[in-house]
Amino acid sequence: MITKITAIKSLDPSITNIMSVGDIMDWGDNTPISDTLIQEEVTRLQAEYDAAQYARDRATAYPSLADQADMQFHDLANGTTTWLDAIQAVKDTYPKP
Repeated sequence: MITKITAIKSLDPSITNIMSVGDIMDWGDNTPISDTLIQEEVTRLQAEYDAAQYARDRATAYPSLADQADMQFHDLANGTTTWLDAIQAVKDTYPKP
């Protein structure tokens, strides 16, 4: 879940010292950003995060790099497609949207 603090820092990366307690924001020396803009940025960032779920799923599903190197070695030695098949299976299971 994307937080308001994450959204604020996305909107203004120069903000370094902001505190939040519930719905109360302490802006310190920073210029406050409207709640509407913050919520729009939360929504945008959450959509961006959600759209990349396939990539996070793929990252955990791919065989380790050591296993992939071993597959490639054996594929070259044996004329097989084990590595290609393993990678394609992950891509098929978790397609890009």
